[in-house]
Amino acid sequence: MINYFLPILAVLIGFLLVLLLKFRNKNNIKLFLAYSGAFLLSLTIFELLPDVFVEGNTKNTSVFIMLGILLQIFLEFFSKGAEHGHVHIHEKQNPFPWLLFISLSIHAVLEGFPINQHDTLIYAIVIHKISIAIILSSFFLESSVSRGKIAVFLILFALMTPLGSVISDHVELVKTYYTEISALVIGIFLHISTTILFESSEGHKFNITKMIVILLGVITAYFL
Repeated sequence: MINYFLPILAVLIGFLLVLLLKFRNKNNIKLFLAYSGAFLLSLTIFELLPDVFVEGNTKNTSVFIMLGILLQIFLEFFSKGAEHGHVHIHEKQNPFPWLLFISLSIHAVLEGFPINQHDTLIYAIVIHKISIAIILSSFFLESSVSRGKIAVFLILFALMTPLGSVISDHVELVKTYYTEISALVIGIFLHISTTILFESSEGHKFNITKMIVILLGVITAYFL
């Protein structure tokens, strides 16, 4: 049950950090993103990758990992990179941002599939969701999107990952192709996490603070 609740709580925490604590400093957000990227990448390599290669055909699994990477690249044409720290919507946009919502929802549903099979993965998802919620909330609150639409967007988005977990647990077709779907999710995670890490170093300059944060993300994931 906690695996269903924590992703929802993560979105709420991200929103409250922006709304109440004014967590909008770009440097702080970048550091948090760097940690989340390192943590997500490490857990993907430590936990998810070994399982799919043990349980499935090696070549077939590799194909689905590549498909996951390509799927995430495709989704980012519509989300504009919100999964790893960017939201690019016109400031005066009033209609509900459907393309952003649909692309983020597909991503969120898929990431919910392997959670109940990997106890530590939920922590990476929670940190990842908090960072996305911070970025989305910061943008929406500074735009002309109404508070009602912001609330609807964030509530529905928060429910998508638990929805993926429910589907994974109760739909037989998903259970049958669980290894392939997990490989797809791995590809998504690999693309997002590495993009976050690449983008965390502006101008490819060495930054000791970000390096320490990244190392903390790796170490935390290793000892979970």
